[in-house]
Amino acid sequence: MAVILDGKALAAQIKEEIKAAVAGYASRGITPKLTAVLVGDDPGSVVYARAKEKACAGVGIAYELHHLPGDTPEAAVIELIGRLNEDPGVHGILVEFPLPKQVNKWRVLDALAPLKDVDGMTAVNRGRLLAGEEGLFPATPQSCIEIMERYGIEIAGKHAVLVGRGETVGRPLLLMMLRKNATITVCHTKTVDMAVHTRQADILIAAAGRAGLITGAMVKPGAVVVDAGINQTDKGICGDVDFEDVQEVAGYITPVPGGVGSLTTTLIMKNLLKAMTLQGVV
Repeated sequence: MAVILDGKALAAQIKEEIKAAVAGYASRGITPKLTAVLVGDDPGSVVYARAKEKACAGVGIAYELHHLPGDTPEAAVIELIGRLNEDPGVHGILVEFPLPKQVNKWRVLDALAPLKDVDGMTAVNRGRLLAGEEGLFPATPQSCIEIMERYGIEIAGKHAVLVGRGETVGRPLLLMMLRKNATITVCHTKTVDMAVHTRQADILIAAAGRAGLITGAMVKPGAVVVDAGINQTDKGICGDVDFEDVQEVAGYITPVPGGVGSLTTTLIMKNLLKAMTLQGVV
């Protein structure tokens, strides 16, 4: 039976670390501030925006939400981001996705100051990740690595198989795992006989967005299985891994919910503190 990698417990631990750092800044008269930009009323985005507000309040980070009408012109969104870029009291900016169809995602991201891009979405930060330089990187891929490292799982020298090549998780995670000196195989929708590859993995990471894709027969006995998928099904929220089946084979496994996703908002706040360092604020 696999050891459960408990994301909720780790999130609580990291929040205490962030809270202590924020208290130290407060003693110097500095209050970290995160600002979110939400255009329209996408239900998921509204929920995520409010969740971040609650999380920030719990650690002493100031939070401001700019909630714009769904018919806001692209130029107005970009103008707002420009003002936030120039505001020295704002240390991090999040743009909630999806954006309405009249607002181009890439033009909005191009307008965002890379040193305030706490979600690691700008081309500059993606380029820094590719080049092996320091920058601000996406929270969900970071969560996959953080959860393994906090449990003392060695990544260097291990064969990691990544199932999924999406721009949000798969591609940045590939580069992050290379930074940790893993040997990487990437599987995707065009991969022939995926199980041949997954059964070779010391570390198997699922980020494909397909419920129950990874079964016990696809997992090497004793492997570390990290599930970065999140899917809404008739039975509720589940990941890309058939948890009940795979936990009988794996050595370590993350649950969904309660695994990788539990760390994501916490690591955005950790990115905010990193952004302040990169900006020279602290």
